[in-house]
Amino acid sequence: MVGKTVRAGTAAERMRTLLAGTESLTLRTPDHRAELAGRHTVDPAGRLRLTLPADSRVARHLLAAGEVAAQVEVTGLAPVPMRDRVRSRATLSGWLTAADPGGVDVSARLDLVTAELVDADGDAPVAPEDLAAARPDPLAADEADLLRRLGDDGQQTVRTLAQLVPGPLRREARRIHPLRLDRCGLVLRLESATGHRDVRLPFTRSLRGPDQVPAEIARLLARCAPR
Repeated sequence: MVGKTVRAGTAAERMRTLLAGTESLTLRTPDHRAELAGRHTVDPAGRLRLTLPADSRVARHLLAAGEVAAQVEVTGLAPVPMRDRVRSRATLSGWLTAADPGGVDVSARLDLVTAELVDADGDAPVAPEDLAAARPDPLAADEADLLRRLGDDGQQTVRTLAQLVPGPLRREARRIHPLRLDRCGLVLRLESATGHRDVRLPFTRSLRGPDQVPAEIARLLARCAPR
């Protein structure tokens, strides 16, 4: 008998985690597009802040206009090798305002109007107030290392955990990878000949830190049928 499990974190939490863990993003304004790497943060109020090179066209346009409509696109990639490493996408739209026009960089703030997240747990809109109140997943900083450890035994653990995936999906899979690990569970990616499917294996409790992961993985393994 399967005990109680926990669902995925809220869409706002998952988006906040994506913003905290992704180095690069795409900024679009009506007249310009910029690929920014290592130039965004989320302030304590949950607002996205960008640092733009002062000599870039988008920064000059922003300084001249004071405020421009903007869209930010963020793509989350799995930290382990697989055929398609994309695991989440977020789109944030609003008004970009120059917050600090001095120096070699221009600091800008995105006042959010709408946001949408697409990931293995579904497509969902995220309200600005929900994103502002959300915090990153407590496993986010350690996730990459934890996922790599799952493959240290030649994927044996992953193959065993795949027994918890519904039979039809499992039989179609040619390869199975650990895609995501968060406080609520482990997500596996099942690659088939025609595409892929992502399946969440929920934990029995919401985790507070990485030290609790081994016990929850052990509980998942205990549910697997003998090989």
